[in-house]
Amino acid sequence: MENYSQTILKMVNITKRFPGVLALDKVSFELLKGEVHVLLGENGAGKSTLIKIISGAYKKDEGEIFIDGHKTEILGPNHAQKLGISTVYQEFNLVPYLSVAENIFLGRNPMKGSMFPVIDKKSMHSQAHELLNYLGIDINPKTQIWKLGVAEKQMVEIAKIFSMKSKICIFDEPTATLTSEEKGRLFTLIKKFKSEGIGIIFISHRLEEVFEIGDRITVMRNGQYITTKNKKDISKQELIELMIGKKIKEEVREKREISGEEMLRVENLCGDKFRDINLIVRKGEVVGLAGLVGAGRTEVLRAIFGADRCSKGKVYLNGNPLNVRTPQEAVCQKIALLPEDRKKHGLIMCLSVGENIIISSYDFVSKFGVLNKGKILKIIKTYIQKLSIKTPSVKQLVMNLSGGNQQKVIIARWLSANSDLILLDEPTRGIDVGAKQEVHQLIFNMAANGKTILVASSEIPELLKICDRIYVMHEGCISAEFINENLSSDQILHAAFGRDRESA
Repeated sequence: MENYSQTILKMVNITKRFPGVLALDKVSFELLKGEVHVLLGENGAGKSTLIKIISGAYKKDEGEIFIDGHKTEILGPNHAQKLGISTVYQEFNLVPYLSVAENIFLGRNPMKGSMFPVIDKKSMHSQAHELLNYLGIDINPKTQIWKLGVAEKQMVEIAKIFSMKSKICIFDEPTATLTSEEKGRLFTLIKKFKSEGIGIIFISHRLEEVFEIGDRITVMRNGQYITTKNKKDISKQELIELMIGKKIKEEVREKREISGEEMLRVENLCGDKFRDINLIVRKGEVVGLAGLVGAGRTEVLRAIFGADRCSKGKVYLNGNPLNVRTPQEAVCQKIALLPEDRKKHGLIMCLSVGENIIISSYDFVSKFGVLNKGKILKIIKTYIQKLSIKTPSVKQLVMNLSGGNQQKVIIARWLSANSDLILLDEPTRGIDVGAKQEVHQLIFNMAANGKTILVASSEIPELLKICDRIYVMHEGCISAEFINENLSSDQILHAAFGRDRESA
């Protein structure tokens, strides 16, 4: 028999079927004690299905699972927890109006009294305080959860898992909404888990994180196992090619001649979350807005789009004063916004792909109030083909598409409406590497065709890849402006933390 002494989890030939879909096809996976094992793959590769089988949310159809060398059937989420398996999802499993300590020990509260046992709150708070101190988490155990920020809630979730003495911990996109400083604290905790011998499965679309925190990397594609590599034995480019199944050209931002023609000028713009914003974007230029979470990037874009009110300042479009009070007025001025939360603000999830693409273009496809259905279908099909939107039909509900294809649908909407100024807020958040490269290429193409692009992103490497110039925001103000020539991440980070106020 094989020696599993250092292997906490071993999965052999795991198969999972849904009606009409083979989600996992004989997938094998192994997790060692004290390692961070990164699970990589495009959306639809099977990562989520695999971790749901490990965490007990799904039952496998075929294959074998071994935990600590013993063949095991994971019967459900509660059984998975008893086996020492815990998961930190993006949606936290915390009770808002209970305290930090009460959430950590929920269902396992220390009790006192033998005849009429009650929760021993003093002991609970003492144990929680000791645990948080050990993990280096600076949170008062008596604080109610609803008063905490996203990163602090995540720390409480992690403390809860540690208190349960989990041996396997799954992190599903844990850094999606964290600042770089918060991410650093999370990675410190993960290293603490490693030192305790806990095996960690880490899922992320951000390859920089994979190489920063991972030990081994398993790649999945189309529901199949592709390979497992030590991180030192593989490059970022090789990983991308393994994920998408083909060789790709590495993204290179070509130096372009930008016309001197100003499309957008913002002067001394002030709002609730920003003040004295001054910026210029020229026709055919891609300009970035960098900054930490809460710096005001999103609010600036929303103000230009007419979604948020401004208290003072002026905006000019093509040299003319722009006075838009609503998004509808902005659309009439050929301004488009791809919002940060595409599902809440960008798409109508219960409508089809075609309906979402054409919804801002009805003025162009109707005459005397009568829609030209032939013209509508032609436009929809043109942009599905142009943007390589993967959908079985124009009638497919947009909620059923992957994140990358949903982003493309919003871009198709604004291109079909012939928008000239395109505002992009976190354009690649939550989408896989292959889709991210496709969105970057779309941005390059739009700029080459004379569109003006202002893009806000928390991913500095992304801005360095796609932007001609970058403005950096700190606490609601622009702290620096850079031309993207030999520009480094460090320069942008310094300005984002308010340590720089210069142009370069």
